[in-house]
Amino acid sequence: MITINCAAIPEGSLESELFGYEYGAFTGANKRGKRGAFELADGGTLFLDEVGELQLGLQAKLLRVLQEREIPKLGAGTPKAVDVRIISATNRNLWEMVQNKTFREDLFYRLNIVPVWIAPLRERKEEIPELVFHFTQVFNRKYSVNKSFDEGAIQQFLEHDWPGNVRELENTVERSIVISPEAIIREVSI
Repeated sequence: MITINCAAIPEGSLESELFGYEYGAFTGANKRGKRGAFELADGGTLFLDEVGELQLGLQAKLLRVLQEREIPKLGAGTPKAVDVRIISATNRNLWEMVQNKTFREDLFYRLNIVPVWIAPLRERKEEIPELVFHFTQVFNRKYSVNKSFDEGAIQQFLEHDWPGNVRELENTVERSIVISPEAIIREVSI
């Protein structure tokens, strides 16, 4: 499984990251060329995280890859066949983006084969204590400590709306473990 965060790679580099390139494709290209994410994932899975951040031009190229099952490697004369399963994720409303003409409708339908919608953390607060426990174990190992949260701190976690979802919760747990001088954390800075 290969993962690409579509929002973290500069737009000008994303095409070569996805499809790869041959030597001489552009100034400064590696002499051996480069295998792109699709080629690396050939026979496996490519996870396109933050797919809603793709620009329209790249969306068209991605659609073609999904339809034809071949990649347009930069600088190559002929496309290369690939067999890749795609998983994509976004925190954006792709259907709304389709309506606003910022996401291609045909790509939306190509990606929307088995949609899985995960409710924001504020709508599934019953999971917060388990997530806090999990992240506490992770960061206790990372920092070689043995800290925990008391019921008052857990209540603070439950009362927050978590606009940053699980990532915000994870960061809050880590920050609390790092800055608290006590083994039992009674108050959380959210």
